[in-house]
Amino acid sequence: MKHLTKQELEAGLDHIRQSPKDKGVLNLIVIRPGTEQREVIAEGTLDPASGLVGDNWLTRGNRSTADGQADPDMQLNIMNSRVTALVAQDPNRWALAGDQLYIDMDLSPENLPPGTRLAIGSAIIEVTPPPHTGCKKFVARFGLDAMVFVNSGTGKQLNLRGINAKVIKAGTIRTHDIAEKMVG
Repeated sequence: MKHLTKQELEAGLDHIRQSPKDKGVLNLIVIRPGTEQREVIAEGTLDPASGLVGDNWLTRGNRSTADGQADPDMQLNIMNSRVTALVAQDPNRWALAGDQLYIDMDLSPENLPPGTRLAIGSAIIEVTPPPHTGCKKFVARFGLDAMVFVNSGTGKQLNLRGINAKVIKAGTIRTHDIAEKMVG
């Protein structure tokens, strides 16, 4: 598949900027049962201890933590589905981005600063501070221009690569559920 150029990616910014602010649709749920494995699921369980049940977040750990254990502030990776649609070009390639939740919602820090809570299905999640950035796998799957695009000044301003979150209240989520920003 041909990767999009910087100009082709930037042409999609207006559509991305029109993402809903308060209520967005959960378009895709993906578990990563093992390294380089992706499984699209229609329904998932979010759990404060293990994140998205069936995903390898907890067992995979994190090279950046002092003890190598999973970082609780990076339990869930969320990407704006409009960005995913743009860089992946084909819905069958969305899961390659490596995130678990793909939501049609403005993920910018202005709209969803750390500490913001979202209700999805019967679960509640909270946006966490660690940045979510592209990596060499993202480059291999979507091209260098895509990584530069999501990590550019504008990309960071809009959190185009996505955000991290943690589970606050356990619950069931389903594709097409509404992710609603909680007030107060």
